[in-house]
Amino acid sequence: MLKKPGFTIAFFGWMSIITFLSLYSFSKDELPSVRIPHLDKIVHAVFYFGAVVLGCLFIRERTAGKIELKKALWTMCLVAVVYGILIEALQGTMTLGRDGNSYDAMANALGALAGVWAIHFFFSSQGQLKWRQ
Repeated sequence: MLKKPGFTIAFFGWMSIITFLSLYSFSKDELPSVRIPHLDKIVHAVFYFGAVVLGCLFIRERTAGKIELKKALWTMCLVAVVYGILIEALQGTMTLGRDGNSYDAMANALGALAGVWAIHFFFSSQGQLKWRQ
């Protein structure tokens, strides 16, 4: 049993939120009517940034940093990108009134890469945090 499963819970909770928000068919009345250009793509990038950051911290928590930082980074980036593509494909087939969108998948991938950069920055020799616990 984990002594402190905080990042594990946060990561799986975050992924559950992404999954729900991506696959639930909202009616037009349920959606806010904010008109900001490309807000949808920004939201996608932020969600997948969070997924990679929390995913890397989850890996660190579960392995006590025994997995090399680069391996954890690229594993989570690959998981996030593949997951984002899968979610977009499911949106086109399983939801009503929603379509899969390749631009959304690209925004997901850019967010994931930004998450890789952030974790690398904070845990590399330039950062102040130690990967190994």
